[in-house]
Amino acid sequence: MKSLEELMAIKAKAEKAMLAREEGDGKRIVVGMATCGIAAGARPVLNRFVEEVAKRNLKDVTVTQTGCIGMCQYEPIVEVFEEGKEKVTYIKMTPDKVARVVADHIVNGNPVVEYTVASLDK
Repeated sequence: MKSLEELMAIKAKAEKAMLAREEGDGKRIVVGMATCGIAAGARPVLNRFVEEVAKRNLKDVTVTQTGCIGMCQYEPIVEVFEEGKEKVTYIKMTPDKVARVVADHIVNGNPVVEYTVASLDK
């Protein structure tokens, strides 16, 4: 960092990321961040969701974290909550899968079934 402008740009980016985690009131993306989730790679998944939501400027989406979801063998686990709809549980999430989940499910309303716990029944 060599100038005040660079510092202000960093501040603006951080504020945008914080808003992505706090403001939304429509859809909630909840990442399991207990010890098992963190060990399986949940932190980069959480960070990628925050980045993707901020990049798309999605004001009706909250990205947050929770403790143990209870299916440790399927970590990292992400749950998506939408008012009036059943919860969708994504398993074995990776940062590479996040963009598709955001585009298909969060933006267009079509859960990515092959990433969900429902895919285990097949």
